Formats: sequence, C-alpha cells, structure tokens
Amino acid sequence: MTAGESFGRLDDDDYPAYTMGRAAEMLGTTQGFLRAVGEARLITPLRSEGGHRRYSRYQLRIAARARELVDQGTPIEAACRIVILEDQLEEAQRINAEYRRAAVSGDPTATG
Repeated sequence: MTAGESFGRLDDDDYPAYTMGRAAEMLGTTQGFLRAVGEARLITPLRSEGGHRRYSRYQLRIAARARELVDQGTPIEAACRIVILEDQLEEAQRINAEYRRAAVSGDPTATG
C-alpha cells in the first residue's frame, strides 16, 4: 500500500481493520512503533470515516515481521526495507511458480 491510495469508506462490517491501539496491543508493541513503521513507509494506515488510523490483518503481519527484526537489533528503517524486499520476493516466487505451471501444462493463459 502506498501513500495516497484511496480505500473509500471503511466499515468494520465490510473490512476487518483494527484501531491503532488495538493493532499495537495485538502486536505486543506500542502505538509509537506503528507510527515509526508508517513514517518508514512500510505501511500506510487506512482511514475510517472519522479519520482514525486503522490497520488491516495484512498490515499487522507486515508490522509483526518488522517488529521481530527490530527486537533482534535491526534499526527500524533497515527492518522496514528488509520486510518490503521479503514481501516482493514472496510475490515474485508466486508469479514464477504460476508461469512454470503454465509452461508444464502448455497453456499460456493458465497464469493468473
């Protein structure tokens, strides 16, 4: 997610997202940590109608990985860059696997 993306209206019933306080509690960290990963551009909080920061489950997973690295002594900026690269690598491996399956099956439209 990048700064400036529009997510429209955010309702608890429509989109599972957590307030900053609840997200920090779930991660076992502080709201300051979530602000820091936001400032490092790792995650951009969603906004509710009232303008409150909200975090999706995906964002919590990403923040939790960054927290692990920070707890091991990695500076927060470096931890955020590492997590972004790991996420990109995971996506690249998924795409590669899809193309390999398509090549084996002989169907070039099998990628998805």
